[in-house]
Amino acid sequence: MSAARSNTHAQAVDAAIELFTRKGYEQTTVEDIADAAQISRATFFRRFRSKEDVVFADHELLLDAVVVLLGETRPAARGVTPEELENVDPYVEVCKAARLVFDHHVGQRETSVARHRLLQDVPALRDRELVTTHRYERAFTSYLRDTLPADTRNSTASVAFAASVVAVHNAILRRWLRDPDQDLRPELEEAFADLRRAARNPAGPTTEPPQSSTSPGRTGGEAGDGPTAGPAADTTVGAVPTRRVVVTVLDGDADPDEVARAVRDALSA
Repeated sequence: MSAARSNTHAQAVDAAIELFTRKGYEQTTVEDIADAAQISRATFFRRFRSKEDVVFADHELLLDAVVVLLGETRPAARGVTPEELENVDPYVEVCKAARLVFDHHVGQRETSVARHRLLQDVPALRDRELVTTHRYERAFTSYLRDTLPADTRNSTASVAFAASVVAVHNAILRRWLRDPDQDLRPELEEAFADLRRAARNPAGPTTEPPQSSTSPGRTGGEAGDGPTAGPAADTTVGAVPTRRVVVTVLDGDADPDEVARAVRDALSA
């Protein structure tokens, strides 16, 4: 992600966010951004279509990175052997992809916090953010439908898990954005683990399956969150009725634990 975020891209994004915060979104022009980023107007329009696009430019790179990361463990991935795919837990891979997004925001602290404040002041940007959120959900759902066993591929389980991961990620990210001095990554990991437990065993609580070491050629995660060991690991969601749709409604400022608990309870109802 950091390699894809070139100097020109970073200069334009950071300059735009700073100008929007200081001068106001409506009052800032493309020329203002180009001058502050020390690029030409033509260069700006080669990279971005509008002021709005600059605000969400990092998300475009993040979405590409998420698709690439997930693509490495799709069944049709080149260079991945059937034995390696047997060690892939699709639920873990989706959580890794969501963690990539979280880590990017933490790594770009000042820009992320300023963007968050900007979104609170400009309704049109909040609408665009919602569209972006749905794109992450679609990417996660598509991956799960391709990698989960065939009998669960078209069930609502893929949609439910993808939406739950995004909801929990966003809830914890918003808390971090309001107070970026706190370290919420352990809480994020626990919430993701809770969602995986609920997805693997909708009928009731269970423990995470044992985790193996990372497959050859793959980037390892933290201990306890790698691919599952062998075909015996339970990565199916066959117990979820394929025609049941579950909707959970919570307040916008709901605590992440409440989000995870509500999703778990809804799936097990």
